[in-house]
Amino acid sequence: MFSPPEKSSFSVFEVNAYLRELLESDTTLQDIWIRGEVSNLSLPKSGHLYFTLKDAQAALKCVMWRSQVSRLSSLPQEGTAVEVHGSISVYEAGGQYQLYADQIRPAGEGQLYQEFLRLKNKLEAEGLFAEERKQPIPVAPAVIGIVTSPTGAALRDMLNTLRRRYPLTSVVLAPASVQGDSAPAEVAAAILRLNEYAHPDVILVGRGGGSIEDLWAFNSELVARAIAASAAPVISGVGHETDFTIADFVADLRAPTPTAAAELASPDQMELRGILLERRDALTRATQEMLAEQQQTLQQTYYRFERVSPQHKLTSARQQVDELIRRGERAAAQQFRLVRAQLSGQVQQLTALNPAGVLKRGYAVVSTRGKLVTSTADVSPNAPLRIQVSDGEFRAEVKHAEYDGEENDR
Repeated sequence: MFSPPEKSSFSVFEVNAYLRELLESDTTLQDIWIRGEVSNLSLPKSGHLYFTLKDAQAALKCVMWRSQVSRLSSLPQEGTAVEVHGSISVYEAGGQYQLYADQIRPAGEGQLYQEFLRLKNKLEAEGLFAEERKQPIPVAPAVIGIVTSPTGAALRDMLNTLRRRYPLTSVVLAPASVQGDSAPAEVAAAILRLNEYAHPDVILVGRGGGSIEDLWAFNSELVARAIAASAAPVISGVGHETDFTIADFVADLRAPTPTAAAELASPDQMELRGILLERRDALTRATQEMLAEQQQTLQQTYYRFERVSPQHKLTSARQQVDELIRRGERAAAQQFRLVRAQLSGQVQQLTALNPAGVLKRGYAVVSTRGKLVTSTADVSPNAPLRIQVSDGEFRAEVKHAEYDGEENDR
């Protein structure tokens, strides 16, 4: 196995190579079947197949080389549930572990994807996706409504974009959960409130990226019909560029991200400023160039502050706390097993010493006049005896006693 040299620091390559050797030395990880739902499927000209396996909690990047792909009877489809065989290793150049697949067998389409297709076909048949029913987006909206989580990064991105591109517009937020069982009803209600009270020129509906489960609120029929019924045109900006939801098809305009939705809803003030600059004299143009340069410097300073943010240290500290908690839990579980083993041993000892157990093996307890008989000296002729055995007791009377093989007729 590869061993990193003994020194104070290691190169990225050395660490990745060491991790690769660790993974490839594990026999379980080198011959493993993994089940999940296919997403982010890609088959470039090289012929190699790239995709992601995911479930409700996690995702795993996968690659299948061209020689293995050629042996497949059919390629997996986006959203289908499959079982993939292969080995786990590290892609050193990218610093990520992934599954190198050699077999793929179908396990049926994912349940969520089937529901997605069912609703998509239903609404499409009703004409909710038709281009002729979609409304145009105003060029310079005075009021923009936003439907999203008030605490999510998507809101911050949209507000920053609108502020940067077109600060003249007014923004009205209709807060709503964008994930969970209550999210569809909240999103639909937020769209209705904006139309009834704020009368915006355009509405942005969005949230950040996530799995199909995370984005499922925007695959709701309730949300789709609320978007279709909106008096104001709606721009959807849900997830990342590769994510598609029912809301995207119903909306008047689909944006690949929440930030892009804000850009599509607002004119670029820099373009407007450029038009004004063309009509100004040389002094005005020089002033504007200086402002643009200062803006760039400010942006660079902002990026530098972001790079030295304590957020990175906090993230590492949280991971260390989680690891300490896990180690504590494992130690407590081990201690519990030890105590339980000791208790089991003591129970066995007590069971072996239990008088009832001794009686069951054929022994008896003999007493006379309330005193245990342990010797022939403890009894006399005609003395009454009480004899206890495993299932009860009976009475007897002394006729004679023997001591060391000699009769004793006392």
